[in-house]
Amino acid sequence: MERPTIRLKPKSDSRHLRRGFPWVYDNELVTDRRTRALPAGTIARLEDADRKPIATVTVNPASKIFARLLDRDPEAVIDRHWIATRLTRALQTRTALFDAPFYRLIHAEADGFPGVIIDRFGDAAVIQPNAAWADARLDEIVEVLAQVTGVSVVVKSGSGRARSLEGLDDASAVLLGSIEAPVAVVMNGATYMADLLGGQKTGLFYDQRPNHAFVARLAKGTDVLDVFSHVGGFALSALAGGARSALCVDGSNAALTLAWAGAKASGVADRFDSRTADAFVAMSALAEEGRTFGTVICDPPAFAPHKGARDAGLRAYEKVARLGAALVAPDGTLTLCSCSHAVDAEQFRAASLRGIGRAARSCQILRTSFAGPDHPQHPQLAESGYLKAMTFRLLG
Repeated sequence: MERPTIRLKPKSDSRHLRRGFPWVYDNELVTDRRTRALPAGTIARLEDADRKPIATVTVNPASKIFARLLDRDPEAVIDRHWIATRLTRALQTRTALFDAPFYRLIHAEADGFPGVIIDRFGDAAVIQPNAAWADARLDEIVEVLAQVTGVSVVVKSGSGRARSLEGLDDASAVLLGSIEAPVAVVMNGATYMADLLGGQKTGLFYDQRPNHAFVARLAKGTDVLDVFSHVGGFALSALAGGARSALCVDGSNAALTLAWAGAKASGVADRFDSRTADAFVAMSALAEEGRTFGTVICDPPAFAPHKGARDAGLRAYEKVARLGAALVAPDGTLTLCSCSHAVDAEQFRAASLRGIGRAARSCQILRTSFAGPDHPQHPQLAESGYLKAMTFRLLG
């Protein structure tokens, strides 16, 4: 079949697309009855207003991101070989970075797989096909994934806002093999339990791995408070590194059950505790109890997942910083994190400093960091660098 063509509007500037920007929004294109009738996930040729080819794209008329760049070659064939080539390249990078097969294998556009996330857990992998083209070719992607990596289990995670924006269902399923129990993942000397079937996202957040290690060094000999802890990411690595104690706070009892399992598997359960509670309520209660900690970490969910939520999200980050700073012992550390796409590093820094100031604390910035190297950033897509983390020393 001849590949359909979509075209930029007259007088449109195509230079950003020719340089590799991966998205084309619906208001940039000439859309008529033909283009709006294209099935979601269709492979098409993108042309500029003068009908000069730009790239091979996949389209979804139901999404504001009407087209996603698949290949800068307008005649590229998107087949098993194309999928295998990109998976192999990603695998080679991760194999060079990590001694064990536990990492993010595919980080969407940054790895040339628009809208696709794949996290590897040894012999198992969890895939989030958050774009229509990948959802339509999921069986093929899973087959090639198994061939390239050797995994025997593949789980589809259908949850998340990204799939709903693409008009996709939220169903999750085991696509290859079988799995029942949580998977044990060893990182930074601690053992984490990842629920690949019912956990958040893919079951574990690999992106914070280097930040866990950094905080663990600072936490040696201190009492640790890990707020929005999920399965104990910062707390367990800190305990493995010699922290005196750790308290995890999270609103999910299921996540804290996994954190307890990880603490037992890591041999640190005697120094571990948890509270199932709203984080803001719990931090206020701890302050009323007069509790302080040498190491405090706040790693909340995305308070600003889109631009419309940015102002409210920044106020929430400021509040987290204020409440967290009040719980830090003299000369202790406070690590604040944001995974909001709509909040950039400078905005997050400013909100964090406002919150620390409102807590009447002085500070120095020890480190500003991002996700680990298995979460590469696309050079022209700010969204791929979503994670920001800042560690402060609170003086006196």
